[in-house]
Amino acid sequence: MNTETPTAIELGAGVVKRPTHLADGRELIYFDDPGTALGAERAVDARTLDPRPATATMRQDVLTGDWITVASNRQNRAFLPPAHLDPLSPQTPTNPSEIPSLYDVAVFENKSPSFGPALDAAVGDAPEAVDPPRGADDLEHLGLGRTRTSVGRCEVVCFSPEHEGSFGSLSRTRARTVIEAWADRTAALSQLPGIRQVFPFENRGKDIGVTLPHPHGQIYAYPYVTPRTQRLLDTISRTSDDLFARILEFEQAGERVVLRGEHWTAFVPFAARWPIEVHVLPHRHVADLSETTDAERDELAPFYLRLLRGIDALYDTPTPYIAAWHQAPVDRARDAIRLNLQITSPRRAAEKLKYLAGSESAMGAWIGDVTPESQAERLRAALDTVPEVTA
Repeated sequence: MNTETPTAIELGAGVVKRPTHLADGRELIYFDDPGTALGAERAVDARTLDPRPATATMRQDVLTGDWITVASNRQNRAFLPPAHLDPLSPQTPTNPSEIPSLYDVAVFENKSPSFGPALDAAVGDAPEAVDPPRGADDLEHLGLGRTRTSVGRCEVVCFSPEHEGSFGSLSRTRARTVIEAWADRTAALSQLPGIRQVFPFENRGKDIGVTLPHPHGQIYAYPYVTPRTQRLLDTISRTSDDLFARILEFEQAGERVVLRGEHWTAFVPFAARWPIEVHVLPHRHVADLSETTDAERDELAPFYLRLLRGIDALYDTPTPYIAAWHQAPVDRARDAIRLNLQITSPRRAAEKLKYLAGSESAMGAWIGDVTPESQAERLRAALDTVPEVTA
């Protein structure tokens, strides 16, 4: 087997970053745990791969101004493969997966991206973006029949080489490595040409639509400021730039707090939409994960693990969820939009899900199934059954 020794770059908490590339030129980055048992050498990706797909196209919905990406190449992505064909496991002679070597945490460019590649000459064999956005003003203009190439980047973040699991099943050390990878990739993706917002997230469970049981998340780097953030910007313009500080003070003084540390507070929001919804705010204003300190990341690892395990303790079976890291845009409102994590689940009972029917889907008018206060009480009781995360 051919091997290479990728350049080692030391990050926080003893994590080591080792960047390399896959056979078709896509970037692959290993993030090694502190004190890892892995050596410095990594196997070379010797697969013969098809050319990378053409960059997808965005179409503008003139009624809302939203840009809708049409990425037909995603129709052929992996769907619930057996363990021996897991595309996120380390390669074996019978499994030509995406990652050549055994790893702790690995991040690579998605083979079937919704966005990308970005406008970056260093992306190797990437196809050309034939009609890229012409700056922020171009994308905010409204008109019928407007299209642009979906420049950007989609990355897969593999939390573990194991076939099954989620962030909540990681060790404290591994969780800290993933957090370091999120922060590193947020900083790097924010520097790519044409990128305006970076979004790390994890989908967990078949009921959410997960097609790979492997413990992993994703990072999207968008060429525009997302609709959810655009609405937040409007709210801030109608209230004040210290809105998040006021929200944190309001929630900390109430009965919906479920977990509080030195640097982070988790709470069920006052106007929760979902049956299970928890928000996490840092006590200090930071625009994104790259701005957090080592101390904040050190506390976040056990804090986040315990929170997810508490959500799982609500029922006898694992809870499906979306864990979304909302970060400020790359180029605006960074002093006003605070990094915040939003965990949402449609699970309203042990065997029941909340479906977004007419009012929610068609009109965006939500109807809650439980009071936020009662759900916060249930979550606190569940968290009382979860031990402190020490390993």
